[in-house]
Amino acid sequence: MNEMLRRSWIHLLGTLFMVCAFIYLLKYTWSQSWVSEPLKIGLGLLVGAAGLIASFKLLERRRLAGELSAGLGVAVLYTTFAFAGIYFALWDSLTVFLCMLALTLGMSFLSYKLQLRLLMNLGLLGGLAAPMILRPETDQVFTLFLYLLVLNTAYFLISIRKQWTELRLTAFIGTWLLYAIYYVQFHPVSAGYWSLPFRYALSAFAFYVLALLLSSWACAKKFDGLNLYLGIVNAVIFGLWASAILDPSVSFAYPLGLMGLLYVLLALIVHRLEGAFTVPVLTKLFGGLLLLLIASVQFGKGWDIKPLVNVLLWLAVASGLLIAGKLRRLDTLRAAAAVIWLAVGCYWFATTWDTPWGIWFGVYLPFLNWAAFAWELLAAMGFYLSLHTDFARLREDDRRILSIALSLLSHLVVGGLLTLQMLNLIEYYRLGRWLDANLTLSLSWGVYALLLFLWGAYSRQQVYRAFGSIVLLCVAVKTLLFDLYGSETIYKIIVLFALGLLSYGIAYINSRWQRKRAPEPLTGSEANEMSQE
Repeated sequence: MNEMLRRSWIHLLGTLFMVCAFIYLLKYTWSQSWVSEPLKIGLGLLVGAAGLIASFKLLERRRLAGELSAGLGVAVLYTTFAFAGIYFALWDSLTVFLCMLALTLGMSFLSYKLQLRLLMNLGLLGGLAAPMILRPETDQVFTLFLYLLVLNTAYFLISIRKQWTELRLTAFIGTWLLYAIYYVQFHPVSAGYWSLPFRYALSAFAFYVLALLLSSWACAKKFDGLNLYLGIVNAVIFGLWASAILDPSVSFAYPLGLMGLLYVLLALIVHRLEGAFTVPVLTKLFGGLLLLLIASVQFGKGWDIKPLVNVLLWLAVASGLLIAGKLRRLDTLRAAAAVIWLAVGCYWFATTWDTPWGIWFGVYLPFLNWAAFAWELLAAMGFYLSLHTDFARLREDDRRILSIALSLLSHLVVGGLLTLQMLNLIEYYRLGRWLDANLTLSLSWGVYALLLFLWGAYSRQQVYRAFGSIVLLCVAVKTLLFDLYGSETIYKIIVLFALGLLSYGIAYINSRWQRKRAPEPLTGSEANEMSQE
């Protein structure tokens, strides 16, 4: 590419000046009303066709002159189409599309077969320069972007097939520049979320995402270099336009979240194609996660339920990473999921107390509401992580310690779930007249201590016995020192009686557990044998 530009940039610039002169001639004659519009279009078609016909003769003897003649003819024809369909609206969108398609296919076929690289560059420059300089006074926006779609599709395909990288770069720059001209000149209405300017910007962004992915795949699966840089620039440009276009009443989190999910998906696709965590994969993965993080901060801004939305969103991200890591057997993704889970858990513990309950059916049902759902998802993911700590780089002892730590943290989540749901239940149904909130919490924690001992006995893990003992001691301290303060009530008696029964149950489980763990007594013959030895 550098060699071609070094040798031909003056010819490209000269042809561009010639095309601009022709464009301004069209505009000037229109402003002066010297020539009728149909006659101008006829002259443009005639001049463009003459340049193409002359090029066939020149290509045989003087290749450079032939390419210049063909390029000038193609550029004039593109200008004529733009003038007829975009600037003056003499042709409808379908007519412009068919003419553009025929010209572009013919030029692409000749350039591909005869290696006419300069012709492709001249045609692209002329095709992009025409609408930029004409600056249509009528709002033929659909025709303009249909025109750009044909140009980009053809030039990207040729760029991929022939490895002429300057074509995709020029088309990319020209398209976004034309979008800027369109938006600044016409001041289109961008009220609401799904406005036409946003749809056009989204279409351009999606086209280049797909085109650059296919380009990298076709080029021996090389996802770095120019395609990687253009992909980054494409995301930045679309993000800036989306922030400028969207109505202030619409959250910027929507396009950011969409982009984040898209780039995480692209990272997985590229990783599957390359089979390793290369720079393009990591760029897309961490870029997508960063966009999701920014979107989670923006999404629901001003809403009371924003903390709940953040938790559910990031748990979805962690779940996706966990599933991908499990399917692809990648410890890095599973570790990232565990880190996100821990961060989300800390965030939820800090914000849950002031977050709305998220009632589902118009009435508060404990453990069946959005807030409870967040707790339950956190606990489920934590327990799953604790059961799957088979990271390849960890020793067996480290895996066991990690599993215990994740399990204990998950049990803390369950404790938080019980606490909040019981408090919300008492508040919603106004049970404070009959139930003491502090004593009810103590009772629920006592039940939870019993469950911990039961789980420890079933799983034969000493750590749950220790954790259950800590919970039971906390319940005892809380009940005896704080909850019993004040006048005596029948509810206090009932709670104390229930806690006593729970303590007896825990003691029974503990004794049975210890008997099972103790060695069986030796028989007389076995004792004699041991003494003889």
